[in-house]
Amino acid sequence: MPTLKEIKGRIASVQNTLKITSAMKLVSSAKLRKAQAAIEDMLPYQTALQRILATALSSAGSMPDAPSVRTDENGKALPERVAIVAIASNSSLCGGFNANALAKVKGLLKQYPDAEVYSVGRKMADAMRKAGHPSPADFTSLSEHPSYAPCSQLAEQLMEDFEKGRLSRVFLVYNHYVSTAKQVPTVDTFLPAALSAGNADVLPSDVILEPSAPKLLEELLPKAQKLKLFTTLLDSAAAEHAARTVAMQTATDNGEDLLGELTLQYNKGRQQKITSEILDLAGGQNNS
Repeated sequence: MPTLKEIKGRIASVQNTLKITSAMKLVSSAKLRKAQAAIEDMLPYQTALQRILATALSSAGSMPDAPSVRTDENGKALPERVAIVAIASNSSLCGGFNANALAKVKGLLKQYPDAEVYSVGRKMADAMRKAGHPSPADFTSLSEHPSYAPCSQLAEQLMEDFEKGRLSRVFLVYNHYVSTAKQVPTVDTFLPAALSAGNADVLPSDVILEPSAPKLLEELLPKAQKLKLFTTLLDSAAAEHAARTVAMQTATDNGEDLLGELTLQYNKGRQQKITSEILDLAGGQNNS
Protein backbone atom coordinates (compact mmCIF):
# COMPACT_ATOMS: atom_id res chain seq x y z
CA MET A 1 0.00 0.00 0.00
CA PRO A 2 1.66 3.28 -1.09
CA THR A 3 2.03 5.99 1.50
CA LEU A 4 0.27 9.36 1.25
CA LYS A 5 3.60 10.99 0.41
CA GLU A 6 4.15 8.58 -2.49
CA ILE A 7 0.61 9.15 -3.80
CA LYS A 8 1.07 12.92 -3.54
CA GLY A 9 4.31 12.61 -5.52
CA ARG A 10 2.55 10.62 -8.24
CA ILE A 11 -0.22 13.21 -8.41
CA ALA A 12 2.33 15.98 -8.93
CA SER A 13 4.07 13.91 -11.62
CA VAL A 14 0.81 13.28 -13.50
CA GLN A 15 -0.13 16.97 -13.28
CA ASN A 16 3.22 17.95 -14.82
CA THR A 17 2.75 15.39 -17.59
CA LEU A 18 -0.73 16.72 -18.30
CA LYS A 19 0.71 20.21 -18.79
CA ILE A 20 3.10 18.81 -21.43
CA THR A 21 0.53 16.71 -23.29
CA SER A 22 -2.01 19.56 -23.31
CA ALA A 23 0.58 21.99 -24.69
CA MET A 24 1.70 19.51 -27.35
CA LYS A 25 -1.90 18.95 -28.39
CA LEU A 26 -2.45 22.70 -28.85
CA VAL A 27 0.77 23.06 -30.88
CA SER A 28 -0.08 20.07 -33.09
CA SER A 29 -3.59 21.41 -33.66
CA ALA A 30 -2.18 24.74 -34.80
CA LYS A 31 0.32 23.04 -37.13
CA LEU A 32 -2.45 20.84 -38.51
CA ARG A 33 -4.51 23.90 -39.44
CA LYS A 34 -1.50 25.39 -41.25
CA ALA A 35 -0.86 22.13 -43.12
CA GLN A 36 -4.51 21.94 -44.17
CA ALA A 37 -4.39 25.56 -45.35
CA ALA A 38 -1.24 24.86 -47.41
CA ILE A 39 -2.95 21.98 -49.19
CA GLU A 40 -6.13 23.99 -49.79
CA ASP A 41 -4.12 26.92 -51.21
CA MET A 42 -2.45 24.61 -53.72
CA LEU A 43 -5.63 22.86 -54.88
CA PRO A 44 -6.66 25.50 -57.49
CA TYR A 45 -3.23 25.32 -59.16
CA GLN A 46 -3.21 21.52 -59.04
CA THR A 47 -6.73 21.33 -60.48
CA ALA A 48 -5.85 23.70 -63.33
CA LEU A 49 -2.68 21.77 -64.14
CA GLN A 50 -4.55 18.46 -64.17
CA ARG A 51 -7.15 19.93 -66.57
CA ILE A 52 -4.45 21.08 -68.96
CA LEU A 53 -2.67 17.71 -68.78
CA ALA A 54 -5.91 15.78 -69.29
CA THR A 55 -6.73 17.98 -72.30
CA ALA A 56 -3.24 17.53 -73.76
CA LEU A 57 -3.40 13.78 -73.21
CA SER A 58 -6.82 13.60 -74.81
CA SER A 59 -5.44 15.44 -77.86
CA ALA A 60 -2.13 13.56 -78.01
CA GLY A 61 -3.76 10.17 -77.53
CA SER A 62 -0.91 8.66 -75.50
CA MET A 63 1.70 9.33 -72.88
CA PRO A 64 5.33 10.12 -73.76
CA ASP A 65 7.33 6.95 -74.23
CA ALA A 66 8.82 5.53 -71.04
CA PRO A 67 12.36 4.14 -70.94
CA SER A 68 12.54 0.64 -72.36
CA VAL A 69 13.16 -2.38 -70.15
CA ARG A 70 16.86 -2.83 -69.34
CA THR A 71 18.43 -5.96 -70.81
CA ASP A 72 21.84 -7.60 -70.62
CA GLU A 73 24.08 -8.45 -73.61
CA ASN A 74 22.01 -11.57 -74.26
CA GLY A 75 18.76 -9.62 -74.37
CA LYS A 76 17.57 -10.97 -71.02
CA ALA A 77 15.61 -8.53 -68.90
CA LEU A 78 17.60 -7.25 -65.95
CA PRO A 79 16.06 -7.00 -62.46
CA GLU A 80 14.15 -3.83 -61.77
CA ARG A 81 16.07 -1.06 -60.06
CA VAL A 82 13.63 0.40 -57.60
CA ALA A 83 13.74 3.51 -55.42
CA ILE A 84 11.43 4.16 -52.48
CA VAL A 85 10.76 7.62 -51.11
CA ALA A 86 9.74 6.75 -47.54
CA ILE A 87 8.20 9.57 -45.53
CA ALA A 88 7.88 9.64 -41.74
CA SER A 89 8.47 12.24 -39.02
CA ASN A 90 11.48 13.64 -37.19
CA SER A 91 10.03 12.94 -33.75
CA SER A 92 7.83 10.48 -31.94
CA LEU A 93 4.74 10.88 -29.71
CA CYS A 94 2.44 10.59 -32.73
CA GLY A 95 0.82 7.22 -32.16
CA GLY A 96 1.37 4.63 -34.88
CA PHE A 97 2.28 7.22 -37.54
CA ASN A 98 5.92 6.19 -37.94
CA ALA A 99 5.35 2.49 -37.31
CA ASN A 100 2.65 2.29 -39.99
CA ALA A 101 4.83 3.95 -42.64
CA LEU A 102 7.79 1.76 -41.67
CA ALA A 103 5.65 -1.38 -41.98
CA LYS A 104 4.68 -0.39 -45.53
CA VAL A 105 8.32 0.20 -46.47
CA LYS A 106 9.39 -3.15 -45.06
CA GLY A 107 6.62 -4.81 -47.06
CA LEU A 108 7.97 -3.23 -50.26
CA LEU A 109 11.52 -4.23 -49.37
CA LYS A 110 10.43 -7.87 -49.20
CA GLN A 111 9.33 -7.52 -52.81
CA TYR A 112 12.31 -5.38 -53.87
CA PRO A 113 15.15 -6.24 -51.44
CA ASP A 114 17.74 -4.23 -53.42
CA ALA A 115 15.67 -1.06 -53.54
CA GLU A 116 17.31 2.26 -52.69
CA VAL A 117 15.42 4.05 -49.91
CA TYR A 118 15.25 7.84 -49.82
CA SER A 119 14.27 8.36 -46.18
CA VAL A 120 12.39 11.57 -45.43
CA GLY A 121 12.27 12.12 -41.68
CA ARG A 122 14.70 11.18 -38.92
CA LYS A 123 12.63 8.27 -37.62
CA MET A 124 12.52 6.61 -41.04
CA ALA A 125 16.20 7.32 -41.71
CA ASP A 126 17.26 5.73 -38.41
CA ALA A 127 15.11 2.64 -38.97
CA MET A 128 16.29 2.17 -42.56
CA ARG A 129 19.94 2.64 -41.55
CA LYS A 130 19.57 -0.17 -39.02
CA ALA A 131 17.89 -2.30 -41.69
CA GLY A 132 20.83 -1.83 -44.07
CA HIS A 133 19.22 0.78 -46.35
CA PRO A 134 20.89 4.11 -45.53
CA SER A 135 19.45 7.12 -47.29
CA PRO A 136 21.68 8.61 -50.04
CA ALA A 137 21.15 12.08 -48.55
CA ASP A 138 19.67 13.84 -45.54
CA PHE A 139 16.03 14.80 -46.15
CA THR A 140 15.20 15.64 -42.53
CA SER A 141 14.11 19.18 -43.34
CA LEU A 142 11.56 17.97 -45.91
CA SER A 143 9.62 16.21 -43.17
CA GLU A 144 9.58 19.02 -40.63
CA HIS A 145 9.24 21.92 -43.08
CA PRO A 146 8.03 20.79 -46.54
CA SER A 147 9.41 23.21 -49.11
CA TYR A 148 8.93 23.16 -52.86
CA ALA A 149 12.52 23.98 -53.87
CA PRO A 150 14.32 20.98 -52.26
CA CYS A 151 11.34 18.77 -53.10
CA SER A 152 11.66 19.81 -56.75
CA GLN A 153 15.38 18.95 -56.71
CA LEU A 154 14.65 15.47 -55.37
CA ALA A 155 11.94 14.93 -58.00
CA GLU A 156 14.29 16.09 -60.77
CA GLN A 157 16.98 13.68 -59.59
CA LEU A 158 14.54 10.76 -59.54
CA MET A 159 13.14 11.63 -62.98
CA GLU A 160 16.63 11.98 -64.44
CA ASP A 161 17.66 8.58 -63.05
CA PHE A 162 14.45 7.12 -64.46
CA GLU A 163 14.95 8.62 -67.92
CA LYS A 164 18.55 7.39 -68.10
CA GLY A 165 17.54 3.88 -67.06
CA ARG A 166 19.25 3.94 -63.68
CA LEU A 167 15.83 3.44 -62.12
CA SER A 168 12.90 1.48 -63.47
CA ARG A 169 10.34 2.27 -60.78
CA VAL A 170 9.90 4.75 -57.93
CA PHE A 171 7.40 4.38 -55.09
CA LEU A 172 6.13 6.88 -52.53
CA VAL A 173 5.33 5.54 -49.06
CA TYR A 174 3.55 7.86 -46.65
CA ASN A 175 0.54 8.33 -44.39
CA HIS A 176 -2.39 9.85 -46.27
CA TYR A 177 -4.43 12.38 -44.28
CA VAL A 178 -8.13 11.54 -44.37
CA SER A 179 -9.30 13.24 -41.20
CA THR A 180 -7.97 14.12 -37.78
CA ALA A 181 -8.89 10.66 -36.57
CA LYS A 182 -7.82 8.71 -39.67
CA GLN A 183 -4.49 8.49 -41.47
CA VAL A 184 -4.03 5.74 -44.05
CA PRO A 185 -0.56 4.21 -44.79
CA THR A 186 -0.24 4.46 -48.56
CA VAL A 187 2.04 3.14 -51.31
CA ASP A 188 1.82 5.20 -54.50
CA THR A 189 3.71 4.87 -57.78
CA PHE A 190 5.69 8.01 -58.58
CA LEU A 191 7.46 6.73 -61.69
CA PRO A 192 6.55 5.72 -64.31
CA ALA A 193 3.99 8.52 -64.25
CA ALA A 194 0.41 7.33 -64.45
CA LEU A 195 -1.84 9.82 -66.20
CA SER A 196 -5.07 9.11 -67.99
CA ALA A 197 -7.63 11.48 -69.44
CA GLY A 198 -10.45 9.10 -68.53
CA ASN A 199 -13.35 11.09 -67.09
CA ALA A 200 -11.10 13.97 -66.10
CA ASP A 201 -12.38 17.51 -66.45
CA VAL A 202 -10.85 18.69 -69.72
CA LEU A 203 -10.81 22.22 -71.09
CA PRO A 204 -13.55 23.32 -73.52
CA SER A 205 -13.18 22.00 -77.07
CA ASP A 206 -12.66 25.47 -78.54
CA VAL A 207 -9.48 26.01 -76.50
CA ILE A 208 -6.38 25.96 -78.70
CA LEU A 209 -3.31 24.26 -77.26
CA GLU A 210 -0.04 26.01 -78.04
CA PRO A 211 2.43 24.49 -78.59
CA SER A 212 1.28 21.01 -79.62
CA ALA A 213 -0.28 18.56 -77.15
CA PRO A 214 2.80 16.25 -77.12
CA LYS A 215 5.04 19.24 -76.45
CA LEU A 216 2.77 20.36 -73.61
CA LEU A 217 2.90 16.89 -72.08
CA GLU A 218 6.67 16.87 -72.33
CA GLU A 219 6.85 20.26 -70.60
CA LEU A 220 4.09 19.94 -68.00
CA LEU A 221 4.43 16.32 -66.95
CA PRO A 222 7.69 16.94 -65.01
CA LYS A 223 6.00 19.90 -63.29
CA ALA A 224 3.06 17.68 -62.39
CA GLN A 225 5.43 15.08 -60.91
CA LYS A 226 7.22 17.70 -58.83
CA LEU A 227 3.86 18.92 -57.60
CA LYS A 228 2.83 15.35 -56.79
CA LEU A 229 5.87 14.81 -54.59
CA PHE A 230 5.37 18.16 -52.87
CA THR A 231 1.68 17.42 -52.31
CA THR A 232 2.62 14.06 -50.83
CA LEU A 233 4.95 15.75 -48.35
CA LEU A 234 2.23 18.20 -47.34
CA ASP A 235 -0.22 15.32 -47.02
CA SER A 236 2.16 13.40 -44.77
CA ALA A 237 2.81 16.51 -42.66
CA ALA A 238 -0.93 16.99 -42.12
CA ALA A 239 -1.29 13.32 -41.20
CA GLU A 240 1.59 13.61 -38.71
CA HIS A 241 0.11 16.62 -36.94
CA ALA A 242 -3.31 14.94 -36.88
CA ALA A 243 -1.83 11.75 -35.43
CA ARG A 244 0.06 13.70 -32.76
CA THR A 245 -3.04 15.72 -31.89
CA VAL A 246 -5.03 12.53 -31.34
CA ALA A 247 -2.17 10.88 -29.44
CA MET A 248 -1.79 13.84 -27.09
CA GLN A 249 -5.55 14.07 -26.59
CA THR A 250 -5.62 10.37 -25.67
CA ALA A 251 -2.66 10.81 -23.34
CA THR A 252 -4.35 13.80 -21.72
CA ASP A 253 -7.60 11.89 -21.23
CA ASN A 254 -5.76 8.92 -19.72
CA GLY A 255 -3.76 11.25 -17.47
CA GLU A 256 -6.90 12.95 -16.21
CA ASP A 257 -8.46 9.54 -15.46
CA LEU A 258 -5.33 8.49 -13.58
CA LEU A 259 -5.24 11.80 -11.73
CA GLY A 260 -8.84 11.26 -10.62
CA GLU A 261 -8.03 7.77 -9.32
CA LEU A 262 -4.94 8.97 -7.47
CA THR A 263 -6.82 11.91 -5.95
CA LEU A 264 -9.56 9.57 -4.75
CA GLN A 265 -6.95 7.19 -3.33
CA TYR A 266 -5.17 10.09 -1.61
CA ASN A 267 -8.41 11.42 -0.08
CA LYS A 268 -9.36 7.98 1.19
CA GLY A 269 -5.92 7.58 2.72
CA ARG A 270 -6.18 10.97 4.43
CA GLN A 271 -9.65 10.13 5.71
CA GLN A 272 -8.43 6.83 7.12
CA LYS A 273 -5.47 8.55 8.76
CA ILE A 274 -7.68 11.24 10.32
CA THR A 275 -10.19 8.62 11.51
CA SER A 276 -7.38 6.58 13.03
CA GLU A 277 -5.99 9.63 14.84
CA ILE A 278 -9.45 10.52 16.21
CA LEU A 279 -9.93 6.99 17.46
CA ASP A 280 -6.52 7.09 19.16
CA LEU A 281 -7.41 10.38 20.86
CA ALA A 282 -10.79 9.03 21.97
CA GLY A 283 -9.17 5.87 23.27
CA GLY A 284 -6.61 7.87 25.24
CA GLN A 285 -9.30 9.98 26.89
CA ASN A 286 -11.29 6.88 27.89
CA ASN A 287 -8.18 5.30 29.40
CA SER A 288 -7.57 8.43 31.41
